[in-house]
Amino acid sequence: MKLKEVLELVEGRVVAPENADLEIEISKVAASDLMSDVLALSEPGSLLVTGLATPQCARTAGVVGIPVVLIVRNRDIMPETIKAAELSGVVLCVTKKGMYEVCGILYSAGLQPVYNQG
Repeated sequence: MKLKEVLELVEGRVVAPENADLEIEISKVAASDLMSDVLALSEPGSLLVTGLATPQCARTAGVVGIPVVLIVRNRDIMPETIKAAELSGVVLCVTKKGMYEVCGILYSAGLQPVYNQG
């Protein structure tokens, strides 16, 4: 599923970068507010759904190869978080919906969960 389709489903929008590639292909989703879990359980190319709106979410996504972070609950995004996303090469998005609802929508649309295979 393309990022633009994901954003339509969850009524989300891109925060940064302004010229984000909406054609990024998303097939798996990880959801966590604990960046240590993201480091341990994520897969490159997956979408991260989180309520954490600090620069750490963008930095962590960049380290593990996650191209898109979707911040839930309409959190205010600090300029430092936007900067971290841009420096990490991560597309930063936001939605008003909560994490549980977003995960349900994306799962129902056919996106698969990320599992720790190790």
